[in-house]
Amino acid sequence: MSARRIFAIAATLAALLFAGCTGPSSAERSARDQVEQIGDQLKSTAIKPALPSLRTDSPLADFARYAVLNHPAVFGAYQDWRASMEAIAPARALPDPKLTFEADIADTLMTFMPGLMFDFMTPGKRAAMGREATAASQVAYRVYVSTVLRTAADVRKGWIDLAYQDEVIRLREASLTTFDQALAVAQVDYTTGRGMSTLENQIRLASEVTRLRSDLANLQDRRTAIRQAFKSTLGLAASDPDPAWPQIALTSTVLPPDEELWRRTQESNPGLAQMRAMVEMALAGVAVARKAGTPDFSLGLMADLKADPLMLRPTATVTLPIWRGKIAAAIASAEARRDAASARVSAEQLNLAAELAQMLFMVRESDRMIAYIDQTALPNYDRTIASVEAGYQSGMTGLAMIPETRLMAIGMQAERAAALRDRENAVTGLLLMIAAAPAGSPLLAESPAV
Repeated sequence: MSARRIFAIAATLAALLFAGCTGPSSAERSARDQVEQIGDQLKSTAIKPALPSLRTDSPLADFARYAVLNHPAVFGAYQDWRASMEAIAPARALPDPKLTFEADIADTLMTFMPGLMFDFMTPGKRAAMGREATAASQVAYRVYVSTVLRTAADVRKGWIDLAYQDEVIRLREASLTTFDQALAVAQVDYTTGRGMSTLENQIRLASEVTRLRSDLANLQDRRTAIRQAFKSTLGLAASDPDPAWPQIALTSTVLPPDEELWRRTQESNPGLAQMRAMVEMALAGVAVARKAGTPDFSLGLMADLKADPLMLRPTATVTLPIWRGKIAAAIASAEARRDAASARVSAEQLNLAAELAQMLFMVRESDRMIAYIDQTALPNYDRTIASVEAGYQSGMTGLAMIPETRLMAIGMQAERAAALRDRENAVTGLLLMIAAAPAGSPLLAESPAV
């Protein structure tokens, strides 16, 4: 075989191999850059990322970042996104080449013809398939962002529950202290014959003390359960060391105006963004379906190694997309998926409007209750307690009135704590509705815990 012929065969095969090859699009390169950027922060299952150091006075943002970096649900969503991004290149690539073989055999081997066969699709069809895979990776990215935001929101809810439970325990301990003091005074009064205390009053107070101690033990057990739930939101197993439990007091979160909330919900809501990405994927699917009428073809080359001089046998095939009904059905199916995705976006906007109104109602209802307790109920109880204590000193009222009145005031403080907890839980939902992934670093997004 001459060198010229060998060169001709090699050149032909190279031309077949690289014919029609297309590089990654800008959207694919951007998706790959995002995946690599976040992957550097999440590391891998074998190499844990650097986690924030948590203290009892650490801000909520540190706990949220710890959870996002450590929670397996976030890492799983990232890997799903990474897998969808890696699927873009195979979607737009040429099919694998095929090694062919042909031989003619009579009494002896007459011809021996190995070769290569390449299947080709038009660049437009492969580009459309690449755009569809890129759109699918954006859907997976939106799922990842939603997972990050939900993880941060769960941390915020756990934070609120812990703060509320600590406050309830503090108030119950204050109630117990009040009854312990009242019982001690009643026993002294009964023993010395001073005041209006009776044996029945002592028995009732002792019974209340016992009940409050039991309630306090239940509340402390419930705090243990809440702490374990909070530990789980941080991505820590039961066998892992306990984190530093936050020691904080609940405060009201300031919200933007209603119009701003609705605008940011329409622009940034993670669920809505995911549905819009699904619309883009459906649109890309329509473009792929419309390419079904474009023929595909195959080219190959075989060489008879037994012949002298060398004989080359080129081969070619082409598909004939003649079944128009099949092609029309594929296009109609893709267009129906596009229309369904668009309708789901509109339906989600309606649901978000109703959900926003409900959450704003919950916030305002809690605000009114807190305002009533702060401005009316607690000041009235303070005046009543002062009046009862003065009456007891003058012998006008019994001792039992003092702890009862103080207990009612403490109960009102507990109602205030419950109203504030309900408000902040509703605020968490509002913040989750308007949260978005910033352009700079999509890892933590605009965490509703911050």
